[in-house]
Order: sequence, then structure tokens, then C-alpha cells
Amino acid sequence: MTGEDPGPLIRLYGLTGGRARPQGETFDLVAIVVTVGGLSGPAGMIPEHRAVLSLCRRPTPVADVAAHLRLPLNITRVILGDLRRDGLVSIDRPRPVAQTMDERIYREVLDGLRSL
Repeated sequence: MTGEDPGPLIRLYGLTGGRARPQGETFDLVAIVVTVGGLSGPAGMIPEHRAVLSLCRRPTPVADVAAHLRLPLNITRVILGDLRRDGLVSIDRPRPVAQTMDERIYREVLDGLRSL
């Protein structure tokens, strides 16, 4: 059948150059992506790259980037890996929330409870 749309798989293959994994250090879906340096990337940048640069002006988890682009996570990771390689985004693990409270806070709470 001629004239049929080749479908989204051909487009996804083109977005990543046939790659299924990002180059460089791996990152998971809760890693935080931030645009570095500004929104203007090199001329000829694909729309998905521009969308990431715009979206990630504020720290954004990888999973949210994929949802915004409406692309599979592995494709999004390849795109993000390319942007990181070109120095246009940084991708960092989220900072862990402190698991323990400061001893001073415990003492203040305990003293407050005792005064009741």
C-alpha cells in the first residue's frame, strides 16, 4: 500500500538516530534536568530539543520532561543525553531529604511537650 503513513516508530528512530540509550552517565526518571546557559541552542535544533530547553528553565524531573514531550522515556533519555553532551542541560540526582532531624529540634519539641 503506497502513501501510508510510516507511523511513529520511524519518527522516533529519526529523533535518536537509531539509538536506544543515552550516551554518558546514566540517569533515572527522578533525576532533575535544568537548562544551562539559556534557551538558544545551535541553529537547526529539533523542536523536541527546544521544548526541553524551554521546559527545563526550572528544575524538572526526567519523567515530567517525557510526559511533556509525549515521548517514551527511553527516547526522552537519549534526547536529554544529547543535550547534556552539548552542554545545554545539566542532569543531577535529586538531593535526598534529611532523614533525621537536628537534635536541637527534638529537644525543643520535648521541652514544649513537657511545658503542656
